[in-house]
Amino acid sequence: MALTMDEQDVSDGELARRAAAGDRSSFARLVERHYAFVFRVAYRMTGHRADAEDIAQGVCARLGRAIRTYRGGSAFTTWLYPVVVNAVRDQGRSAAREAARRQAYGIQARIEGKAACEMDDPAEALWEAVRDLPPKQQEAITLVYGEALSHAAAADLLGCTEATVSWHIHEAKKRLKLIMSAGEV
Repeated sequence: MALTMDEQDVSDGELARRAAAGDRSSFARLVERHYAFVFRVAYRMTGHRADAEDIAQGVCARLGRAIRTYRGGSAFTTWLYPVVVNAVRDQGRSAAREAARRQAYGIQARIEGKAACEMDDPAEALWEAVRDLPPKQQEAITLVYGEALSHAAAADLLGCTEATVSWHIHEAKKRLKLIMSAGEV
């Protein structure tokens, strides 16, 4: 069944309201609209496709319950972004606990899964360096350069001022220049 023009133009807020009330088709359309955003943010922050897919699927699974907390006072992506970032952080903490557990039992640390050719790509090397930045700088770089958002739009998602985003970007560029020139990646 093809969607009518009116059904395609339903706002995210309306879809979220319907989904919170139990409308599965509205929930499915909302997930379909924003899955790529969730995956891109997760991928930029982790650098691993498999991890990003796991995170994106986990976010979508949890979204069924979490959608009830969306109040519609801001753009849906403004509400969704911290959900994704928290999922990435949770995955990172889980990975850190697993690595510590393996080390404690004397098991060889898990293999990163990076092929040698991946790091031959300058863009991948740069994103690897971005992943080593402090969280706020990493998030600012991911949104502005990875998602091509303006500083104002990134500030809205991060819940800070545009000047703060600009400062994080500036500081990140300084760190990245040092990291890249030292060949630490």
